[in-house]
Amino acid sequence: MHTIVKLLFRFVVIHFGIVLANSPDNFEKITFNSANPFSFYHIITDLNSQKPQQSYGILRFPDSLEKDGTIPLIMGVNGSKNWADHHLEYLSAYREMGFATFEIQSFNSRNVSSTVGEQVSVTTAMIILDVYMALDKLSQDKRIDISNVAITGWSLGGGVALFSAWMPLIEAIGIEYRFKAHLAIYPPCLVEMDLIEFSDAPIHILIGEKDDWVSADACLELTNALKDEAVNIDITIYPDAHHGFDRNGPLRTEKKGYSTINCSFKMRSDGAILMNIFDIPMITPFRQKLALACCAGRGTTIGGNPRAREASFDFSGIFMNKHLKN
Repeated sequence: MHTIVKLLFRFVVIHFGIVLANSPDNFEKITFNSANPFSFYHIITDLNSQKPQQSYGILRFPDSLEKDGTIPLIMGVNGSKNWADHHLEYLSAYREMGFATFEIQSFNSRNVSSTVGEQVSVTTAMIILDVYMALDKLSQDKRIDISNVAITGWSLGGGVALFSAWMPLIEAIGIEYRFKAHLAIYPPCLVEMDLIEFSDAPIHILIGEKDDWVSADACLELTNALKDEAVNIDITIYPDAHHGFDRNGPLRTEKKGYSTINCSFKMRSDGAILMNIFDIPMITPFRQKLALACCAGRGTTIGGNPRAREASFDFSGIFMNKHLKN
């Protein structure tokens, strides 16, 4: 069965690729109410005081959608450079497999095109709140099987896919719906957590061995720490692969990009991430920039690796099929 899924997913990507991803097929713009918490700390301790935000996402269905019944959905979260062709390729292939998809538009909702080199205009916390508010809104759509919704994301969005399974955030946001599976593609894993308490949903990380935006070693360490606490998580590290290994195109340098491979921070149970200087909480944009200035370099590598790209698309199809259709 896995072989059939791999071949189907690969066929869709290779033969349709970006054409499918960017085709003007039917879509629906779904708006929902959210807010702008800067950090996890603000979600957990002060969510009701955060500035309101109207956000939206793009809902798409397979061409072969039946009139009766419900179908599983996969929610996608873009990286720091906003939506890219390879993100949309995954979602197109998922629809060919029979899943609905939802492109969360946290950047465009806030009139932000990129957060590369600053990471404060749209934060992981803002997007995690968005994805749960979107999930709550989508629960009203009778075409969607709300008990079978997965989340996947890349880079910044990978962090959303990973930490949207952290129970203190889920409980603070307070909606009844959960993600059935979490697929995090090259996420930032630079925290040592005081409280390891995640949902029961399966989590998987895909990352490149040579990633210099986020560290594969840090993701492996975090995965092992979570496994020690019986969290349902695993990781795949692709040899000789960099950040954005699932893109088409050669390696290139992103001069403004933060390289966080030498950064490691403690995270308290209230969501506050602590600076390495006197354990000061990074709960303002200035403090976060100061903390990164002390450990992060500038100038990062991004680009495709054909072997890792193929393996990632294959794995993604199998992962979603396993957890949403079985």
